[in-house]
Amino acid sequence: MDLYLVRHAIAEDRDPARWPDDGDRPLSAKGIERFELEARGLATLVPSVDLSLASPFARAWHTADILTTQAGWPSPVRTDALRSERTAEESLAAIEAARGAETIAAVGHEPNLSELASLCVLGTIDLPVELKKGAVLALTFEGAVAPGRAYLRWLLPPKALRSLG
Repeated sequence: MDLYLVRHAIAEDRDPARWPDDGDRPLSAKGIERFELEARGLATLVPSVDLSLASPFARAWHTADILTTQAGWPSPVRTDALRSERTAEESLAAIEAARGAETIAAVGHEPNLSELASLCVLGTIDLPVELKKGAVLALTFEGAVAPGRAYLRWLLPPKALRSLG
């Protein structure tokens, strides 16, 4: 199974007066513009996925929607396991539960996604991974979807994805 971890695009700055619930904080205009290019670049490498899972937070959900419109990926399925405060173990359990999907995109937040990548590759969350906003990390599981059972195929920062688009 191939797993693509996608960090949400650039969002508006935190502002409790505008967004008392940080989950409502949207993407910025710059974030939308850049990620539309990144999504088109990503589509040249990954033309399709079977399932797109996304955090319900506005910035991640909108990022997943952009992947639908610009990359042609399926509409996202909401999963609370990809919320920013969730653990890597919770996120991996949600991915493992999607049996039958050969390719899955998971759109979420830091530090959850880098910890998830580390858990998948090493079996611990100790590997430091820099996952910039809009970056994508590709993992492959050969066999069971479980801690320490994946290998890292590639990690592309947003600038590289934009250059492909």
